Amino acid sequence: MSANPKARVHSEGFVPVEVVDGRMDSGILLLCDHASNALPSSYGTLGLPPEALETHIAYDIGAAAITRRLAARCSAPALLSRFSRLLIDPNRGAHDPTLVMRLSDGRIVPGNARIDATEIDRRRSLYWSPYRQAIAAHVAAMLAEGPPPAVIGIHSFTPVWKGARRPWQIGVLWDGEPRLAAPLIAALAAEGLEVGDNEPYAGALPGDTLDAEIAPHGLAGLLIEIRQDLIADPAQALGWADRLAELLVPILARPDVHEVRPPRNNRFARS
Repeated sequence: MSANPKARVHSEGFVPVEVVDGRMDSGILLLCDHASNALPSSYGTLGLPPEALETHIAYDIGAAAITRRLAARCSAPALLSRFSRLLIDPNRGAHDPTLVMRLSDGRIVPGNARIDATEIDRRRSLYWSPYRQAIAAHVAAMLAEGPPPAVIGIHSFTPVWKGARRPWQIGVLWDGEPRLAAPLIAALAAEGLEVGDNEPYAGALPGDTLDAEIAPHGLAGLLIEIRQDLIADPAQALGWADRLAELLVPILARPDVHEVRPPRNNRFARS
């Protein structure tokens, strides 16, 4: 029987994880840490104007659509957060100082500005932990049922940061484990794309999803970052997903991508 761990509903009725079903022997697990800008009703808008929740400070624009399409193309399971990164960031370590952002891209988040340890613990228990637990459960189930999965996180980045325009169309973020990153970077570059190798973020963040949940198992993993102005339109996002699927299929056919290697002190990307 195929194990397929499901998200749980906590006491407020808010489901913190979206689980996209896929073949547990597909050899690929997709993650989307910043898929949603939703907030549980008890938090309102965290004191922000509603339009702020439509911007990059609240979620990774276009990333969810790409993740779901890739999952369908690869017959792969996917896990997507269902809460805004402003509530708590599932791609940060449990004690990372940016786990709950008091200030984001120069904007004070009123609902977080005076947050105390008790409230951080509450959010960690109700939202952050179920997402991390879902990843751990899927990794265990996939290791039991098929080839060790390559794990790919899908993110997006704002085209302008602190007044500087970012030239990259897509970035591949990795650290110390090139067997998945190197062929993907080469394939993207061959398409004529402006590819960031550990850009626009350095591939090192202790405690993020890949560092904490994937690297200790010796699995191949990386994060893909796509510039948001290229995928803000749903049709554009689906086009990028199809393009990525075509490039990933031959890479995922490589035996070395599915080897379990001795765990390293890997650090993966901030997004």
